[in-house]
Amino acid sequence: MRTIRYVFLAILAVALVAIALGNRTFVTLNLLPAEIADFLGIGYSISLPLFLVVFAAILVGFLLGYIWEYLREHKHRSAANKHRREKEQLAREVSKLKVDKAKNEGDEVLALLDT
Repeated sequence: MRTIRYVFLAILAVALVAIALGNRTFVTLNLLPAEIADFLGIGYSISLPLFLVVFAAILVGFLLGYIWEYLREHKHRSAANKHRREKEQLAREVSKLKVDKAKNEGDEVLALLDT
């Protein structure tokens, strides 16, 4: 399994390097469209290699997807925590009832073993 992981990572690294080498030209990213930037007086722009823009977009996509799934699964996690707390409460209640039953029947050894 470890070998398959290393082979996959090597193929991924080669693919990323090939993409980076094929997209080295610089592009200009503008904060706002030219008309709006002229109207507001905010003309921030930056020049970056195209592969950095592509990799950053992929990374932002992964992060947004992770956050979206985390928020979407919140109800499932809260329900699981609720069920876990109920199970622990019922387990404590059952063990208490076993001890009480053993004490009422007069078997002190069983009462000590159940606690």
